[in-house]
Amino acid sequence: MAFLKWTRTSQANISTTDPFKGPGRDHSDNTASGHFLYVTVPEGGLKSDWTSFQSPLLEPTNSTHPCKMVMYSHQFGPRSGGLSVLVADTEIYPVWQRGGALGDLWVKAEVEIISNTTFQLVFVAAIRDKDYGGVAIDSIMMSPNCRLSKANFPKPPGHPCTSDTSKICDFREDCADKDDEAKCGDFSYEKGSSGWTDSSIGSQQWVLNDTPKDKYLFLAKAPGQQLTEAQTRTPLLGPSGPACTLNFSYSLTSKSNHTGELSIRVIDSLLGILPRLWEFSGKTGSVEGVYQQAQVYIGARDHRFQIEFVARARKLCPCARISVKDVRFINCHAQYFPSSPTALSCNFEEGLCGWYQDQTDNFDWSLLTGMDHSIGKSLAVDVWSPLLRGVSGRLLSYRQPGTPGHHCLSFYYKLYGPETGALSVKMRDAYGGESLLWSRSGAHGNFWHEGHCPVSEQLTSFQLIFEAVRSGFDGRVALDDVAFVNGPCTVPNKCSFEGQQCGYTSTGTASWLHTNWQSSNTGPKTDHTLETVMGYYMMADSDVEILPQGSVATLTSPVRVGVAQTECVHFWYHMGGENPGLLTVYMKPVKGDRVKIFSNNLDQGDVWRQGNGNIISTLTDWQLEFEVQGAGGKGTHVSVDDIIFSSHPCTKCDLEIGMCDWTNTQNPELDQLDWELTSAEAETHYPTPSHDHTLGTERGHFLFLPSSTRDTAKYKAWLLSPHLPSTMGTCLRFWVYKPVSHGSHLKVCRQSEGNLEQMLSVEEVGAVWSRFNVDITSAEEYQIIFEGFKGYAGVLALDDIDYDIGFNCAGEAKDPLTKPDNAGGIAASIIVVLLLLATLGVLLYYYLRTQDKTKAMTGGAVEQSASPSAIEGIANDMYDPHPTVRPNDRVSSSGTTQGGGLH
Repeated sequence: MAFLKWTRTSQANISTTDPFKGPGRDHSDNTASGHFLYVTVPEGGLKSDWTSFQSPLLEPTNSTHPCKMVMYSHQFGPRSGGLSVLVADTEIYPVWQRGGALGDLWVKAEVEIISNTTFQLVFVAAIRDKDYGGVAIDSIMMSPNCRLSKANFPKPPGHPCTSDTSKICDFREDCADKDDEAKCGDFSYEKGSSGWTDSSIGSQQWVLNDTPKDKYLFLAKAPGQQLTEAQTRTPLLGPSGPACTLNFSYSLTSKSNHTGELSIRVIDSLLGILPRLWEFSGKTGSVEGVYQQAQVYIGARDHRFQIEFVARARKLCPCARISVKDVRFINCHAQYFPSSPTALSCNFEEGLCGWYQDQTDNFDWSLLTGMDHSIGKSLAVDVWSPLLRGVSGRLLSYRQPGTPGHHCLSFYYKLYGPETGALSVKMRDAYGGESLLWSRSGAHGNFWHEGHCPVSEQLTSFQLIFEAVRSGFDGRVALDDVAFVNGPCTVPNKCSFEGQQCGYTSTGTASWLHTNWQSSNTGPKTDHTLETVMGYYMMADSDVEILPQGSVATLTSPVRVGVAQTECVHFWYHMGGENPGLLTVYMKPVKGDRVKIFSNNLDQGDVWRQGNGNIISTLTDWQLEFEVQGAGGKGTHVSVDDIIFSSHPCTKCDLEIGMCDWTNTQNPELDQLDWELTSAEAETHYPTPSHDHTLGTERGHFLFLPSSTRDTAKYKAWLLSPHLPSTMGTCLRFWVYKPVSHGSHLKVCRQSEGNLEQMLSVEEVGAVWSRFNVDITSAEEYQIIFEGFKGYAGVLALDDIDYDIGFNCAGEAKDPLTKPDNAGGIAASIIVVLLLLATLGVLLYYYLRTQDKTKAMTGGAVEQSASPSAIEGIANDMYDPHPTVRPNDRVSSSGTTQGGGLH
């Protein structure tokens, strides 16, 4: 790192070929060989962000014989942070300033100095650590009244109590007389108002009215010709702490309906001009002196910065005035952290508690009333807001001391909308490094979900971060009821393995690894959650050298509490290579033998597949076990991802308890939007059907794709089924709500071996739920895809999606291996029993036979094997294999049955 300093040089010495280095020519001679003073980022990088040089000592002046100085400056590129001229006599104060970059040209500046003591002119340039540009000065001319002093040249002016300039205007009084903070723009100091310096270049400028009676900044006419905004800035301030706020009073008065505009922005010494923090347009009253109060959150800023008031009056005259007064910086020192009685635990009813907005991101979280999880308020990012700029918004905790033992961060969240994005929890250590602890992305439905994030023992201080990253322009991310408690987290109902293992442990001959393709170059190339090379999953390397034939590797969940009702576990698995091994999933009671609920031993291509199984624990605590048995394969693996526990059994999909086996893809190459799950009762933003089809009420749920006037119209969303086995006849049934077209439409497709075949197109069905039946045949394994195209108005919705593997829509069994369900056989058996009641032996025979069947069907847990009818899609015994075709149903020539109305 090198010191920053002014250098006398020429363009020929800098570069004659690179237009981004130097001003090109000097001002005096207009040649590349002419000299000027120049400052930019040195070769070794920045060690400080400003530098200065000063004039010789000059004689005192007066109002009739002022010293006038003219110079030309060249402030070009993002490296130019600004240029100031200060007078150093008994005090140091600014007399001229131009902020930022002014373009690739020489600009004239004039300064008039009146001082009753000897003085020096100090020229100060601010430089940012950017790619190109710098600040140059040339052709400095002094009037005859700028006379050299006969006194000895003094040392360069320093601060009265400290030579460390970083302590000047750092919001802490380091000097006994408070002089280090006296001229920093805070009006509570006697000379604080003089810290504001006008940097306007147009026809309007800021002027300070400083009288014993009143102090305020006001807008006045300026000699410039450009009709630009007027600007006034503080000196370099900070860094600041997370509680920093700016309080002030403002007045925009006139007889007209609109006086003008006033705003505040931050100019970061490293990042440059940032988006405006606060804006007002219009007027505060008709009579001069009518002020309103404002409080603007400044927040924690790691670099030195300036605050700038920006204003423009529609018309400047005695009848119109824009002014600012009572400027105060509150709780701004970098080491100030307000105490919170609840620390990081917060329901956001009384503010942000121990959390604050990050000022290095693009947008802020907002307090929202009426969409909370518990009482009244929650935090939200409305991605659909046209005022939102940038990609991410972050919420930071106050720095926490090192913690012995484990802690748990729990919270409730929403990820809602077709283009919401992602919500993540990260940790920042004492050295600034960040690590991912938890992440969710894509549409999660219009519901509150519970999140659990384990925080391991920390030896040094740390911060926790909630980060919302949007993927488009349509959705909402919300947060509520945050709790940070001592002790481990409870067992989560969903684990995506992003940032954590959720308490799963590995035993056996080989280990299950928490990994991704980017770090290991083995296993699936993408995870299932994010569908990227950076997404995590659990993987068992089943290569014969790692897991010999017959050996096992077991992944075990934490202990789960047994409940009375049947539960369903959903998961995604990936088996790669020839002879990858046998994957078996068990429900293992704490006491007793484990029960198999799923198994598969086939390499089925480079795809993630869904498995599920019913859990019947009968109030006994239990664990889930994923066991891989080696089969002697080479270069093989078995992986699992996105393990989800549901409090309902694995049943027919009516969307009342979630999306079942249907999923949105997160692959941006396939679609741009997501199908979203909601109900008419819960929806407040998008147009929806007035009721669902299943329940026929506003509380019933459905999947929908809302329309939008934003430029996302005609974007599409894919809803994918699991991989289904080849079939000579399978019936797909579903209900559609689509009252009008307005650019949106629905396609139903079959995808097999990378080929997409359209089976049905729906343009418009009217303002009722309408049923469609589609017969599917496929010689290869396939997926069903609902492809919805977003329009500019209206809504497209789906409900009661159902398919029968092996049965066509007429109820006929088409696949040779498919057998009708045993409902008819049971009924026939009952009839036989009734006819043979006189024969006790036969009755006993049938009774024992029925008991054996019942015991076989309900013992412990429901096993689902790897056969296509058992593991792909939804089990056949959850469906009616003989649907009744109603009289008003219509069968199209494409094999599609269509009906209308609510049945």
